[in-house]
Amino acid sequence: MPRQMCWLASFGGNEQKILHLRTSPHEAWRPYTAFPQYAAPDYQIPRGSKGWATYQKLRQAGWVLVSSQEETASQCEELSSSKLAQSA
Repeated sequence: MPRQMCWLASFGGNEQKILHLRTSPHEAWRPYTAFPQYAAPDYQIPRGSKGWATYQKLRQAGWVLVSSQEETASQCEELSSSKLAQSA
């Protein structure tokens, strides 16, 4: 399975989205800065997207972009399921 990228809010809220990575589908998403071996230095553009340079580099290397809407919905379902399991 190809490695994956997704634009997600830092803390799951409405903050500006930054690039998140995972090297296999069963792993949790982590910010691109947690992967120094893959990250490229950010462009020095005011209010620029955090991780855009890394996205461009990894896209050329064959990484796959995953829809942030699908991942946000999936994370909400997982959170709801875990809360239900804890309350049971």
